[in-house]
Amino acid sequence: MISSESYNFTMRFTLRQLAYFVAAGETGSVTLASERVNISQPSISAAISQLEAEFGLQLFVRHHAQGLSLTPAGERFLQAAKALLQQAEELHSIADQVATTVTGPLHIGTFQTYAPLIIPELCKRFLAQYPEVKLRVVEGDEASLLAKLRRAEINLAITYSLNVTEDIAFEPLAELPSYLLLAADHPLAKHKSLPLSRLAEEPFILLDLPLSREYFLSLFARAGLTPNIAARSEFPDTVRSYVASGFGFSLLTARPLNKAAVNGKPLAYVRLEGDYKPMVLGMATLKGLRRTRATEAFEEHCRKLTADGNLPGMAPWD
Repeated sequence: MISSESYNFTMRFTLRQLAYFVAAGETGSVTLASERVNISQPSISAAISQLEAEFGLQLFVRHHAQGLSLTPAGERFLQAAKALLQQAEELHSIADQVATTVTGPLHIGTFQTYAPLIIPELCKRFLAQYPEVKLRVVEGDEASLLAKLRRAEINLAITYSLNVTEDIAFEPLAELPSYLLLAADHPLAKHKSLPLSRLAEEPFILLDLPLSREYFLSLFARAGLTPNIAARSEFPDTVRSYVASGFGFSLLTARPLNKAAVNGKPLAYVRLEGDYKPMVLGMATLKGLRRTRATEAFEEHCRKLTADGNLPGMAPWD
């Protein structure tokens, strides 16, 4: 039996101090931390000093007029502080479970290609069902989203299955085959499908994002072809405008319902012939990280909304 005397201790730091420290550690600046948590700079500095004194650690290296750098001890302390703050936040979730109400913060990451297509409708319908959830969405490429998951900056990511490692759990939602993106007035735009070889010598517009770039270039390599790269961009809308203006063709997986580029010129989607493995879009979470009620509810919401194989904002094949 454990004596009650085992719990007779005084906590000489506060969750608020930890929150101020986390803000400083993530921004690398007392000024930016002050802006993030809407508190004065002296309060941020005082919280850091009190934590360093309490635990006997130097958490930061101070750089004159250049902000802060975490020490190795500070790096470990930052991860522990974030975990403790999340556990404190989950006390609210536990109360919500009793009341069968889904509330609390939910941070979602999304691959930037799909941010304007499926995410707005997903979020709108979710918040209509769970209005008490405080939803925040961040965009990025596949690599940056996985990094945010590992740092527990987001609860879940809507992204591709490319390069998903053992520490990440991935649940597929939809398979998205690559297709040929052509200007609507391209001589081959009326075809229902084409092999990549029919366009290999034409100028190619590359979606230049980490992992996506390697995937699309691998399609050429599998066909024994070398792309004639005329332009590249990390923004899908820019790629679509280049193609619509007749600069060349591209390969994409996202099929916006609107078949016009942002410059107003029309586009055509043509199936890519060949035995190419489709991209798989799904939900990625960090293994071992306890899911909140809000995360679980959002996962179930995504499953239901994509159960028929269609995605909001995406054009179906004719």
